Amino acid sequence: MPDLLLVLFLLNLSMFLLHEMDAIRRSEWRLFIVLKDMEDSKAYKVFTFIHLFLYVIILSLLFSEYQTIVFWFLDIFFIIHAILHLFFEKHPRNGFKNTFSRLIIYPMGILAVIHLLFLINTQH
Repeated sequence: MPDLLLVLFLLNLSMFLLHEMDAIRRSEWRLFIVLKDMEDSKAYKVFTFIHLFLYVIILSLLFSEYQTIVFWFLDIFFIIHAILHLFFEKHPRNGFKNTFSRLIIYPMGILAVIHLLFLINTQH
């Protein structure tokens, strides 16, 4: 049975994957400098394809000797990610201005802080 630290992290990673599914539905690429001016059908393919490599890298490193580094890196990313979404709340192209999306995005940042605190506590 996986330990609490791993289960908490996997819950948060699963929420990130849910968010990315929601991001495709809500055309999140329209918020990115490189993709925002692309035709939607092309930007959707690029945005989606990039995630294939992202997921392979995350999953392969997560189940390697680099697991703790992945924990740190992604926890910090999830915190920054939640803060960025907060800053972009008023952006006209932000499609995440709904309760469902917010209930995925902001708890990721909170869970990442909790996970980091547990991680720090277990390393001492």
